Amino acid sequence: MIPTIRPMTPADADPAAEAVLAGNWGDRTLFFRFAAASDACRPFVAEADGAIVGTGVGAIHGPIGWVGAIFVAPEARRRGLGAALTTAVVETLEAAGCRTLVLVATELGRPMYERMGFEMQTTYRTIEAPGLAYDGARPVDGASGTIGAFRTDDLDALAGLDAVVTGEDRRHLFAAFASPESARCLVGDDGGVRGFVVRAPWGGGATIAPDPDDAIRILEARRRAAGPERRVRAGLLAENREGLRHLGSLGWTDAWAAPRLVRGAPLDWHPEAIWGQFNHALG
Repeated sequence: MIPTIRPMTPADADPAAEAVLAGNWGDRTLFFRFAAASDACRPFVAEADGAIVGTGVGAIHGPIGWVGAIFVAPEARRRGLGAALTTAVVETLEAAGCRTLVLVATELGRPMYERMGFEMQTTYRTIEAPGLAYDGARPVDGASGTIGAFRTDDLDALAGLDAVVTGEDRRHLFAAFASPESARCLVGDDGGVRGFVVRAPWGGGATIAPDPDDAIRILEARRRAAGPERRVRAGLLAENREGLRHLGSLGWTDAWAAPRLVRGAPLDWHPEAIWGQFNHALG
């Protein structure tokens, strides 16, 4: 039977995640539940004989749209389903007014995306480090500002800083995810937000800091919070050579790399100030 592509409903989220997990693509349960309930997301499933055999998710960040979670079950591959799911996501994002589309490709999927007009922009470098024993969170010598729990009145400053760095409007994500338990802000002596990390329910963490020293403080604080039994990950762009070098000297090592592709209008952004992502379907 030829698969049917349709919008994902909240009832589809768990069976879609089960299909992805069976395909050895990781646990997407919490992400699909969020995407299926979010007004800013456009998730799709491909269904054949009553079973979900493919997924795709679009996310609207103002004029920027993200294409992600393009998955096809092994038994349904090599039939053009991945391209059909991507087209469904692209068309709905463009209809919503997105002028620039962004995605993170696997090597397997990259040729298909390039045939659809996406071009190489840069490379994500996912790096990781073991957690650290808590040391009382000693202040860094000579450092200004304080890392503290997110406060509700930080939201405007946090979203504004993020928009300058990413070129996107991700306020809806911060409003959904940021809480005193899930987010930390580095607030300068003048009270302004200089950097932050906001964790998603599924574990990813968007991390933004224009000053490399601020970013290092935020990431090393995450290591202390994680403790020595866990590992911590960050996601830097290839443009951030100094950040990659500095983190390497602190024990961070490469875990994964993938190309970031774009289509449409040029993006006004600052990739060197991005240090982590919610996931590769949301940025």
